[in-house]
Formats: sequence, structure tokens, C-alpha cells
Amino acid sequence: MTQNPLLAPIDALIDYAAIRPEHIEPAIQALIIETRSIIDNVAAPETPSTWDALIDPVESVSARLWRAWSVAGHLNAVINTPELREAYNRCLPQVTELSTWIGLHKGLYQHYVRLQRSESFSQLPPVRQRIIQLAIRDFRLSGVELEGSAREDYAQISDAQAQASQKFSENVLDAIDQWSYLVDDATRLDGIPEDVQAAARADAEQHGQTGWRLTLKMPCYLPVMQYAKDRALRETLYRAYGTLASDQGDPAFDNTGLIEQLLELRAREAQLLGFKNFAHMRLETRMADSAEHVLTFLRELADRAKPWAQRDLAALQAFAKEHLGLDTLEPWDNAYVSERLREARYAYSEDEVKQYFTESRVIEGLFKVAHTLFGVEVRDAGISAWHSDVRVLEVLRDGEPCGYLILDLYARQGKQSGAWVDSERTRRRVDARILTPVVYLTCNFTPPGNGKPSLLTHDDVITLFHEAGHALHALLSTVDDPGASPFASVEWDAIELPSQFMENFCWEWPVVQQMSAHAVTGEPLPRALYDKLVAARNFLSGMQTIRQIEFSLFDMLIHNQANGLPIAQVMATLNAVRQEVAVTFPPEWHRFPHNFSHLFAGGYGAGYYSYKWAEVLSADAYAAFEEAAGVSGETSTLDPTTGRRFRDEVLAVGGARPAAESFRAFRGRDANIDALLRHSGMAEQPENLTA
Repeated sequence: MTQNPLLAPIDALIDYAAIRPEHIEPAIQALIIETRSIIDNVAAPETPSTWDALIDPVESVSARLWRAWSVAGHLNAVINTPELREAYNRCLPQVTELSTWIGLHKGLYQHYVRLQRSESFSQLPPVRQRIIQLAIRDFRLSGVELEGSAREDYAQISDAQAQASQKFSENVLDAIDQWSYLVDDATRLDGIPEDVQAAARADAEQHGQTGWRLTLKMPCYLPVMQYAKDRALRETLYRAYGTLASDQGDPAFDNTGLIEQLLELRAREAQLLGFKNFAHMRLETRMADSAEHVLTFLRELADRAKPWAQRDLAALQAFAKEHLGLDTLEPWDNAYVSERLREARYAYSEDEVKQYFTESRVIEGLFKVAHTLFGVEVRDAGISAWHSDVRVLEVLRDGEPCGYLILDLYARQGKQSGAWVDSERTRRRVDARILTPVVYLTCNFTPPGNGKPSLLTHDDVITLFHEAGHALHALLSTVDDPGASPFASVEWDAIELPSQFMENFCWEWPVVQQMSAHAVTGEPLPRALYDKLVAARNFLSGMQTIRQIEFSLFDMLIHNQANGLPIAQVMATLNAVRQEVAVTFPPEWHRFPHNFSHLFAGGYGAGYYSYKWAEVLSADAYAAFEEAAGVSGETSTLDPTTGRRFRDEVLAVGGARPAAESFRAFRGRDANIDALLRHSGMAEQPENLTA
């Protein structure tokens, strides 16, 4: 194959439109062979243990392989087809085997150790010293010191984990894609927003059906749960989503065995490496010291939040009984009653608000914020991608190009649900040139249709800003060595700091003004409606906080075990966590873990707590902008001086130093929880407040 887009030079941009499934395996195999050859040559005993002789060649060859594999994985997630999936899955064992082989390569490891012990080590810049130290740590965590059968076991475990995680993800995607519910009676859709109904009707027509085709994709599922007056309809969708990929749904997609397999494999991996369990192994690379440290943090936060959650639930139950005639609040009622209470208490609905947030205007507003705070500009790169909806933007920092941002914002068949950021290429210096990063930003918003633009809820806007924070972290890095890039070496429990930090600006009146325009009239969001939105900011925040703590405790507890767990114990652990911290409880048949892709397919195993951990950091970081606004007498927190300081001390340094040092460099001290509690409306005791 002479023209394979995945084999493009590292300094050239990938031609996504030209990639075909048949390109993947030849490219990956060729790059694996090249990578093995160069690493074996570099690892030879006669190679000098120097940065130039050791690390630069490995980085150069690895960059091409991991870019091609990142592209293949990304396309498998956003335009999944049987052919693409098959090609990806054929390569997955080969890539996993190579990754394991590199981690177990004693010759390469010994060169790193010799370099660290050499006289030249102290002459290296601090960032390169840190890269070497982190690499040695990661070698040890990759089993390099294992011998004999233990090495073979480790390699088999790594391969099995990769395969099981991929299958877990496929089962969730397929279970969502294959489920639909056809409604042929318009009265059953009473309450559901018109644009959602129109999309459901169009979806039915595309499938040769008459009526309205409802699915479990978020642009359909969430509005049904929030607005459908038909309680039975809500229950139908709730049950379908709550039993996704489980023994309660289609057995072809049941993730039960994969959950058990992954927990067992993770426990065995930790034992092989000398850790008492997977949680302790994972926390070797985090800010948190131990599983006990994390559990204490979560339980202390739960103690602060649970009274608020109980207060929230009581308000929901009272409203449901008095105004909706619901004596018992069932799980499929929660979103519906919450939205009705929000409308009654604050006199607005999410559907009303989203008429003012067209996707194009929100994107424009986002980049104005990035420009004001960080000196960021964007321009259309004029490059096609894998789908006509995808936009490729060139990003500039203070007028100088600093990378490319690829936006893929709409839900569609064959695309994984959720929102995420990943990178195709990392910033790197090659001789006198800088190769700038290429970053993916993926969401699943409602696409435009019937001549109407894509409309975002305010939660969608927050999601977009969140993911943009991750993207800016990668794009604004000034670290030229990939080993210290943000996604390569920032501690997992600090990686959410930039993303959660950016969410705060979605609540700023100047920002909301400039990124809102009514889809029909073009008028910005009225100040009165904005005030209601802000007043409702912490609506049910106690319940939301407790829900995140529930996920985090469950994650840490199932991984803080010496051995794997059968599914009965997994569910028992979840139930025990709920008894400890929750205020609402799903039915016995609910199978939340089977769809928990963060834990079992997304790298968040023993790490879900990082959302709350980083939220403490992000709230305290944003407090610096609040303080600057107070000092200057301005009402807006869009302070360029503080923004440049955050850019230079947090975003730009990536993983060149520990995240705690970067936070202290920006804030002048360690983080504390006060700002988070204040921003969440939980600074006081709820019993001292009126409902």
C-alpha cells in the first residue's frame, strides 16, 4: 500500500478523510516493527546512557506509532463501523504486546538508571531530570523488575485487560445503538420539547418507521426523563438505561463477566508488582497518598454534603406530593420532578434557556473567554476530517500558532456517548522546529435539523467549557519534551483542574451575554432569566455532590481489595456505599456498574475520586479571579493578569513539575476546601436555613 495516510510524516497533518479501515493494520504493523528495531538498537549495552543517544530516538519513533494508534482509536470511537472495529481489534493485541514489551525492556530500563546515576544527570534541565525519574518509576510499575514466569504472567494480564476494556466499551456502545422505542401516539410525548420530538420523528423516518423513535442517546434520553408527562414512558427508558449491557438486558451485550475479569486482572497485576491491591498501585502516580487518604477525603466531604442532599430530597418529595400527585417518588420521577420544581422555584425551564444558546454562538463566546484570559485566537484551518460536521481549527497563543483543535460536537449513530478530549500529536521540539499539538474535543450535542441550529442546554455549555479546559491544557503547554506533556505526566487527580476551572466562566454575566443569542430573535439571554439561572446554580447540589461521592467510594472500595470480586460482591459493595452516603436508591434490578465505562473502559479505575479532588483545586484557583475582581472593583472575573498567571504557572508547565507545586506557584499556598463548599452553596449548615 503506497499511500497510507497513517504513515504520514510526524510533521505533516493527517488526512482523515482518506483513512480507510484497510489502512490501519498495515500502518500499525509497520510502525511496531520500526519501533521494536530502534528500541533494541538504543537499548544495546554499547549505546551511551545520554539523553541524545537514548531518549530522543525512542521519542521520535514512538511518536509516529502512538499517533497512528491514537487516530485509529479515535475513529473507532466516533465513526464506529464493523470494518473499522474489526481492524482496530486485530491491532489491539499487537499494540498491547508492544507496550508491555517496552515496559519490560530491561536493557532500556538499565540505560535510564545509568543516566540517572551519571554525572551528566545533574547538568540536565529540571524538566528532563523529572522525565527520567518518572520513566524509571513507570518502568517499575510496568513490571520491568519481574523475572521468569512472573514476567510472562504480567504480559498476559496486560493483554487481557486491554481486550476486556475494549469489549466492555463495545458492549455499551452496541447496547445503546440497538435499543429504541417507537411511540405511535403523540399524546405520550406531551411535555417533551418540540425539537426533541422533531428529531425523534426524523429518526423514525430514517429507519422506515412511522411515529417517534426514542433512543438512549443523551440528546433524546435526558429530555424524555426531564419533560415527559407520561410516567410509564419515563419508566421504560429508565429501565432500559439502568440495565444497559447487563444480565437484565440483551445477553449479547452483558458486561457482568468482563467486570469480574477486569477486577481479577487488576488485583493480580498489583500483586505481581508488590502492591497489596490495585488502588494502592494506581495511587503511586497520584497526588493522593493512599487509598485510606482518598476514602477519608470522600467521607469527610460526604459528611458536609449529606445534610444538604437530605434537604434536597425532602423538597423534591414534598413538591411531588403537593403539586404532581406523586405520593411515592420513584427513580424515574427524579429528573422530571426536579425540572418541575426548578420551574416552580425559579420560574424557568432548561428548554426555555437553551433557545438562547446556539452552538455557533457558544463556541464564539468560549473562544472570546480564552482570548481574554490566555491570549488565545482561533482560525479555520480549511482542513476536512472524518465527518462533514467536524471542524478543524488552528489555535494561536499571543499571535503564534500553538496547535490544532478538532471539534466533533454532535451525537450520531456509531459514536460513543459522552464528552472527552484526547490528543493525536503532542508538542515536541525537533531540531529548531516545534511540532505543535493536535487535540480532539468530542461532545454529543443535539445536531441541527429542520433548518434550526444546534441548541445547547446550560449543562451542555458547561460540558463544552469543561472539555475546552482539557484542550487548552494540551494546546497551551510550552513543554518541548513529550515526557512532561500535560496528558503524559500530570497526576491523574490533578488533570481535571483546568477543565473544572473553566466551568466557572459559564456563570459570568459578561460571558453569558456574549455567547447567547435567541435562535429566532437573536436577542441575548435576558438579565432576569440569567438571574434565575444563577439563583438555581446550586439547585439540588447536595444530591449531585453525594452522587459523585457514591461513584468515587464505590470505585475505590472495589479496587481496594486483595483479590477480584464476583458480581454479587460488586453490587453488595455498591449497596453498602449507598447505605452509607446516598439519599436516593434505585431498584434492585438496576445495574449501574455495567455501564460505568469510566471505571472499566476509560482509565478511571481507582481514580474516579479525582473529579472531586480536582474540584477542590479548581474552585480555589477560580477564587483567585474572584479576589482580583474584588480588588479591582470590577464585577467580571475575566481578569487577563490573573488569567496569564494561571496560563503560565498551570497550563503552560504541563507535567514539568508536580501539580501541587504548580498550584502553589499560582495561588501562593496549598488548596483548601472552603471555595468549593461556597461555590456549591454548602458553606453554612442546612438546618440553619429555610427551604
